[in-house]
Amino acid sequence: MTPTRNLLILLAAAGSVAVLLGALGFQYLGDLPPCKLCIYQRWPHVAAVVIALGALATRGPALPSLGALAALSTAGIGFYHTGVERGWWEGPTSCTASGSVTGISADDLLNQIMSAEIQRCDDVLWDLFGLSMASWNTIASLVFMALWIWAALKSKA
Repeated sequence: MTPTRNLLILLAAAGSVAVLLGALGFQYLGDLPPCKLCIYQRWPHVAAVVIALGALATRGPALPSLGALAALSTAGIGFYHTGVERGWWEGPTSCTASGSVTGISADDLLNQIMSAEIQRCDDVLWDLFGLSMASWNTIASLVFMALWIWAALKSKA
């Protein structure tokens, strides 16, 4: 027996809810502050949950396709974040330690330090089996994307 369209949508949305609750749990119960890229990864999950509410009330493939795009977006941000954490590429200068301080006055440098984000994007605060939260988000979000695509394929135009 194959899952129904609505079950696939519910599974994808429940996955996004679980990721969001996990992130908030790490933040507020585990005292692990999120960096800027961590926050960016949350927004597409929120969008996916909202899209799921609409998709359950419609029959066409448009909203499940949009849900797949939301899942792909957070997977992409998570992959980018993983690369920043592993040093594959530089991250945003506002949340990594890779910014240059040459040619900056002492006052400007002090202002940058005082206005800097508390949590750096290139620090891994938690990992499981050698994968950071950003890496796990990437993997989970690709699974959610597959569920959304499957739901879109089961949709009636």
